Amino acid sequence: MMNELLNDFFEKDRKWQDELNELRKIVLETGLIEELKWKQPCYTLDGTNLLIVSSFKDFAFVSFLNGSLLADTESILVKPGENSQFSRLMRFYNVDEVKKLKPTLLAYIYEAIEAQKVGIKPVAEKDKVLEFPEELLSKFSSDIQFKTAFEALTPGRQRAYNIYFTGAKSSKARASRIESYTERIMNGKGFNDCICGFSKRMPNCDGSHKYL
Repeated sequence: MMNELLNDFFEKDRKWQDELNELRKIVLETGLIEELKWKQPCYTLDGTNLLIVSSFKDFAFVSFLNGSLLADTESILVKPGENSQFSRLMRFYNVDEVKKLKPTLLAYIYEAIEAQKVGIKPVAEKDKVLEFPEELLSKFSSDIQFKTAFEALTPGRQRAYNIYFTGAKSSKARASRIESYTERIMNGKGFNDCICGFSKRMPNCDGSHKYL
């Protein structure tokens, strides 16, 4: 639902107005809540900021605040600054480009939503050496095929699973999470990969399962 507090922002006659309004429509399709924060349109899930729609002098953009978590299969996300740790920008230079990239944008947004729902948080560059929980190490020892399948995953997919597994507070919950995702890992699937087979942005989930 559009937030009336942001009407002035989107109705202001300026460069990138058309692109910003088109981006607004696309983002609102995902069900995120539109809020006014830092004088910008911010889109949230359960009170957590996920992305911002705005523009700089040379382009309009969607800023994924935890964009470092995204797989970025299209290799189109960029850091807003050299020292940016987590945020990533998807840039747009005209309305036609916004419309063309709509499926990609939606897929990335749904990926960010899923990561937020299960509590995956970005990891700073200096902390990217993975420290596996005891429950996962035990699984590696007892199931060599599982260990081989896990190690065959890309570093990003390994990291996403590890963050999710270690996010559980108890040993029982961590073990349960590992068992729940064992089949997916054995099939070479990442945490955010499609398993329903209906995604139009393979291998990523684009939210198609929500409409089955």
